[in-house]
Amino acid sequence: MALMDFIKKQFIDILQWTEDDDGTLAWRFPMRDLEIQNGASLTVRESQVAVFVNEGQVADVFGPGMYRLTTQTLPVLTYLKNWDKLFESPFKSDLYFFSTRQQTDQKWGTPQPITIRDQDFGAVRLRAFGNFSFRVADAKRFHTEVSGTRAEYTVAELDGQLRGLVLQNISTAIAASGVPFLDLAANQIRFADALKTQLQPEFAKLGLQLDGMTVQNVSLPEELQKVMDQKIGMGMVGNDMNRFIQYQTGQAIPKMAEGAAQGGGGIAGDAMGLGAGVAMGQILAQNLQQGLQGGAQPAPAAAATAPAASVRPEDVIATLEKLGDLKSKGILTQEEFDAKKAELLKKLA
Repeated sequence: MALMDFIKKQFIDILQWTEDDDGTLAWRFPMRDLEIQNGASLTVRESQVAVFVNEGQVADVFGPGMYRLTTQTLPVLTYLKNWDKLFESPFKSDLYFFSTRQQTDQKWGTPQPITIRDQDFGAVRLRAFGNFSFRVADAKRFHTEVSGTRAEYTVAELDGQLRGLVLQNISTAIAASGVPFLDLAANQIRFADALKTQLQPEFAKLGLQLDGMTVQNVSLPEELQKVMDQKIGMGMVGNDMNRFIQYQTGQAIPKMAEGAAQGGGGIAGDAMGLGAGVAMGQILAQNLQQGLQGGAQPAPAAAATAPAASVRPEDVIATLEKLGDLKSKGILTQEEFDAKKAELLKKLA
């Protein structure tokens, strides 16, 4: 009877997995009551890893290649089964295949604005999105930590966990990089690199390898976007304060014209801005005149008319207020502000 039961047993001679492109990360070979024939063929294709699990323990891991399964090629499994090396017999064990190919275009994003701390602006709320790619790098760890004894485990089932890891580590990544947030926002590659560096150890805990990370867009609060635009404008005109003031005046003129077209609202504010613009123009004209004269002393006639070109106190005060606002936003340094302040106060002497 025992001999007949042995003969009726079904044996497996070929073990392989033809992977479908459906995002499957782990797949258990269907054993049921089948036993693996001693000397059977195991085929592990490129971008795959095979793992034998015996009585709940990972016994052997096979990379890409073709193997003949014997007691010599399964030494750990043999040890766990307490086999004698000369014992030629079929065996039964769970066999899992893992896909190690790169899983690309995995989306991430901030469903709600998140708050980060920045060395320049303190607390900043932002929204961002991008994508990333990963692969199974440690099949044994992935089996014990994630997929377990499931017959199949897919990328879709892991998606929520990985997105959560990305969102959880954005603030830490920016803080650890030591780079001001405006620099990261202006250079999304640096932002992505900082985030990837922070996330790689977290992915490794799951047996995964983070291969790529992109930041496709960063949405800043409106007020911070204005500061960033001003910094870009400052970079366009360089460190020349007169050129920067001229740039600021040019930015204000369209707003004044728009106010006039809408019925002249904000007349006092427009007049102050226009007065500041006139003062700035006078400063530029004086600098140009000094350059043309090569630093020569003005003629008596010019000296006699100098009071007519003096700057009004209210214009200087308005200009200082604008410069003070730029300094508080970090666009001007304290030294630049003090130098311009001293220059403007001389005009009142």
